[in-house]
Amino acid sequence: MNHYLFYIGQNYSFEILRPLQQEIRQRNGKVAWFIEGSEVDSSKFHADEVLLSTVQEVINFDPIAVFVPGNTVPRFIPGLKVQVFHGFEWKKKGHYKIRDCFDLYCTQGPQFTEEFNKIRAISKNKHYEIKETGWPKIDVLFNAIAYQWPSKRQVPTLLYAPTFSPAFTSAPDLYDEIKRLAKETKWQWLIKFHPKMPLEWIEKFSELSSDNIHIVDIESLASVLQAADVIISDTSSIITEFALLNRPVVTYRNSVPENHLIDIQQAHDLEKAIEQALTLSDEQMQKIQDNVAKLHPYRDGRSSARLLDASLELIAKGLSHLDRKPTNFIREFKMRMKLSYWGF
Repeated sequence: MNHYLFYIGQNYSFEILRPLQQEIRQRNGKVAWFIEGSEVDSSKFHADEVLLSTVQEVINFDPIAVFVPGNTVPRFIPGLKVQVFHGFEWKKKGHYKIRDCFDLYCTQGPQFTEEFNKIRAISKNKHYEIKETGWPKIDVLFNAIAYQWPSKRQVPTLLYAPTFSPAFTSAPDLYDEIKRLAKETKWQWLIKFHPKMPLEWIEKFSELSSDNIHIVDIESLASVLQAADVIISDTSSIITEFALLNRPVVTYRNSVPENHLIDIQQAHDLEKAIEQALTLSDEQMQKIQDNVAKLHPYRDGRSSARLLDASLELIAKGLSHLDRKPTNFIREFKMRMKLSYWGF
């Protein structure tokens, strides 16, 4: 039986990796999870999931591959190191940064694949491979059952899902306008916060709860996306996930506003933008579909299978054809300190 490790540091990792866990189990493999740091809520683990508490337990588990949605993983953990990515947001600093931790980068779509191939081509040290597989989290999106809530009515549903980053979040600027619009009855609102959203804004928006505005607090983002007719966000990975459903996206001051987005610069333009989104032109819909084709063309629910196949192929091939990964002694020391592990 093959053993695989899920190395996580944030709560969003559960939705990303559970479709992959299901694929591994279908092939009679065994998965164990390991938490780095203190930001993961351990109560979110399911009863049938295995959580390892120490690095020594990980070493004894002896995984053949380690899947990581985050940016780093220590080299003293055994197994092929696979970068799974934690989102689509290539506009944020660091998305394309090579941190010398991984043997395999499993990209979501052509745009990401091309960019990583360019980086590898000009690199003096080619210590990793790149394989386009699609993103495991999307495997459940297209067949997800739409989220239901008690006050649901037969009017358009708007999903507001801001990012948490102070540099990109729309929450402070759009709060008053959403509060005003939510008092009207022509639309209903769902609000879904990023797991790292500051408590201040969660509390402020939660105070708006009414028949027209519902705060969503469930794990399954796919079901929430299925429930909405339009999403409103800023510079967040969630806008691409929603666009995969071929539905319109309104953004507030997106850092790189692509032509498929209805991007606004002022809060008072939000109502007009929503109305435009709800009467989307064929031209704008084509722009959405063109963007999806670049970022994640896979709609078959098989990205986890492709990712696992790519990992097993590289394991079978071995790493002798790759350069040796550069050693970052400072990072390795910090990781050993963080994980309290000094073995070799």
